Amino acid sequence: MTELPHDDVRFRVSDGYELHVAVWRAVGEVKGQVVVLHGVQSHSGWYHQLGQTLARAGYTASFPNRRGSGPNQQDRGHAPSGGRLVNDIAEWIDRLKTESPDLPVALAGISWGGKVAVLTSVRRPELVDALALVCPGLEPQVGVSLAVKLRIAGAAIFNRRKTFPIPLADPALFTDNVEKQEFIRNDPLSLREGTAGLMAASFFIDRMIKRAPRRLHQPALLMLAGRDRIVDNARTLTYFKRLASTDRRVIDYPDGCHTLEFDPDPTRYARDLITWLDERMKPKRNT
Repeated sequence: MTELPHDDVRFRVSDGYELHVAVWRAVGEVKGQVVVLHGVQSHSGWYHQLGQTLARAGYTASFPNRRGSGPNQQDRGHAPSGGRLVNDIAEWIDRLKTESPDLPVALAGISWGGKVAVLTSVRRPELVDALALVCPGLEPQVGVSLAVKLRIAGAAIFNRRKTFPIPLADPALFTDNVEKQEFIRNDPLSLREGTAGLMAASFFIDRMIKRAPRRLHQPALLMLAGRDRIVDNARTLTYFKRLASTDRRVIDYPDGCHTLEFDPDPTRYARDLITWLDERMKPKRNT
């Protein structure tokens, strides 16, 4: 199938930072918009298949690259706060809603991006019509030691730009696909170190999402990979069942690895996501 190109949109948020946003425009009649948040190490360039599949199904798919990650070279690996990360996404969605008020917007969070997706959905519910969590990092089984956490805490006070390794150095954590492991290993845009500011923002978000389930009412989808070595699936499922939403669905991929995009059939989870979206994303029609 012919490669579907994407646009590299530059979006300046309210504090002046300019984000690169990869956008795949919907083919044919537009059903809605899907905003996808990537993981802590990845970026939009990992998810071309997802973007193209969504676009061919009638959804404009946008992938805002988190500040300091992927093609965003300014303040590499840094974030001033968890609240700022949420605001970045809220401002992008607000722009989409302003430009196309009749189109529903779904927010999808992959891996670490699931944290920001949940918090954005809770803090700005009027912007998010549906929430999809793809192997979300809400309950990880990989993390930093207590000693490193203490060093990060100290740096967050005295030197917020001090960097620390992101504890996902082994590409095999993401996929069993040897070719994709090599891609991850050699990807110049992958983020391998984060500042104390980014780490502190992540800790802040972790605390906030503990209280989020009772406030999350949007239709919600959870996708889990049975062979995930980054996410604790059992704890994640328990968390998901606590959501206040009355429309919750779980899809399991028993043979899947953490990055479903790199599985043997990378369109499988995208097609399942589209089926779920089609049942819930109804554009408003002028009468």
